[in-house]
Amino acid sequence: MTPIARLMALAALAYLPLQSAHAETIASKSYAYFPIGGRTAAELDEELSKRGPVMKHSGARHPGATRIKWGGSVTYVRRGGRCAVGDAKVTLSTQIILPRWKNRKRATPSLALIWDTLSRDIKRHEERHAEIARNHARELERTLRKLPPEADCERMQARVDRATADAVARHDADQARFDRIESKNFNDRMMRLLTHRLKSTD
Repeated sequence: MTPIARLMALAALAYLPLQSAHAETIASKSYAYFPIGGRTAAELDEELSKRGPVMKHSGARHPGATRIKWGGSVTYVRRGGRCAVGDAKVTLSTQIILPRWKNRKRATPSLALIWDTLSRDIKRHEERHAEIARNHARELERTLRKLPPEADCERMQARVDRATADAVARHDADQARFDRIESKNFNDRMMRLLTHRLKSTD
């Protein structure tokens, strides 16, 4: 059994049991929270910028993050004198990190409304990162199982490594694309959400 190399751990947390996402793909998800203080909108902004998780690729802090860890294994078998993938298993662990405001119960109604809207949007955003990772994990497993045989297992492993590297690149590109779209639409999205919540409280 050869570990799938070159899978990644990257950044952009109730615990769910292991679940079968597709065939042998195994995904787990957990949540973690970091506390923030502050009593005004400006103080909340400052707390998020001080205490939010640090993104590895940029070194900047964000109001939330999804840490993704891939793993798995591949077995090889002889078929007709050639080397083929016998089985491929991909595992995925996601940890969603979210802010928890210590002063929420003492907040003014207007600030509480803003915070509740923002925190829900942060959670939705990070859940989508986890979903993107799950989709790519399933696709990678399907791809590995369908790889054509090679003359020997050294070449077969090289093909597995190439397929894995390609999958990682597609995953990274999709995650980055999602972040760009979300960032571009943030102000409009928040105004829509706030307007909707205000109407629903009337």
